[in-house]
Amino acid sequence: MSWRNQRVADQIRSELTSIIQREVKDPRVGLATVSEVRLSGDLSHALIRVSVLGDDEPARAGTIDALRHALGFIRRRLAGRIRLRRVPELVLELDRGAEHSQHISDLLESLEHERQRRS
Repeated sequence: MSWRNQRVADQIRSELTSIIQREVKDPRVGLATVSEVRLSGDLSHALIRVSVLGDDEPARAGTIDALRHALGFIRRRLAGRIRLRRVPELVLELDRGAEHSQHISDLLESLEHERQRRS
């Protein structure tokens, strides 16, 4: 990714986080954080990875659905905050990185307990 794309992606991530936390009023949107923004080379498309806190899978899916429903609003608000000729098309994806890390941590902890039990 070029330095310009990275700079624009960072700015979009920052602005999207602010918009989601402060301006999206849908009660289905829980504790959502924009974890990553990947831009296409021509800046026309952006993959937005969103991390949602909580253990409940239906609640996470509900948050992503609510954000997808609000994409038009979010994109308009983003257009007023960034200086680009064209605002990229936004595609949302649930980021399961934190969940995956917790699962691996739990597995390692259970292996350690098993090892200590055998000793």
